[in-house]
Amino acid sequence: MTLMNKALTIAGSDTSGGAGMEADIKTMEELGVYGMPALTCIVTMHPTTWEHSVFPLPLDLVEKQLVTAIEGVGINAMKTGMLGSAELVELVAATIDKYNLQNVVIDPVMVCKGCDLILVPDAAESIKKLLMPRCDIITPNTVEAAYLADMPEVTTVEQIKEAAEKIVAAGAKSVVIKGGERLSDNSAIDIFYDGKEFTEMAVPKIYPSYNHGAGCTFSAAITAGLANVLSMKEAVLQAKKFVTAALKHGFAINNIVGCTNHTAYRKYSE
Repeated sequence: MTLMNKALTIAGSDTSGGAGMEADIKTMEELGVYGMPALTCIVTMHPTTWEHSVFPLPLDLVEKQLVTAIEGVGINAMKTGMLGSAELVELVAATIDKYNLQNVVIDPVMVCKGCDLILVPDAAESIKKLLMPRCDIITPNTVEAAYLADMPEVTTVEQIKEAAEKIVAAGAKSVVIKGGERLSDNSAIDIFYDGKEFTEMAVPKIYPSYNHGAGCTFSAAITAGLANVLSMKEAVLQAKKFVTAALKHGFAINNIVGCTNHTAYRKYSE
């Protein structure tokens, strides 16, 4: 009998299929991990304007999903995605403590793509105070990294390294900061810091940029790697390769948005 390692994602459902829980489960499956979702909300999009509507799920329903996955099945790793309230963040922190969960990946979803504003300040503050000290790795973009590190901005590689040091000093075991399109460099640069050394991962920026779901995919790939007993550095390096392939072979799903291709790492030789 073949057994699969298991991972949990605590995230929203993206009805368009490109991000959120859908991206997480697809990524985990591609990397040989049995993925389970605990949904925090359902996100829908207007078919012509693509305006998002968010429908949170009751806190007790989220808790029942967590019990199902953790007690009913068991997990080797977990990640978070969209956590839309301080109360929900508190539930996740309490769950990590209650079950002494290992391989905890926090994707601090605080801003939407193309936006530099913190969407839910009380949830963001709770992530900073409660989840950052409990995680094995946190995966902010540069805007989120500036918030977590109490810096005015993070716009250069030097500032990324400074923010990484501050985030680890604040309690995270390790951090990978996603430079992405926000850096002026011609490369998409991510920097991993384990508290001792920096690992810089750079690839040429990819155009056209069909990148809906890229952040979710990256953190889910790290989670899958940890579930499969990779070291943290190995999991991050694999995740960078996975998301780069997904971006290279991304595609438009309508005339408004394009998504990463979750099959690309398996299907195409990079």
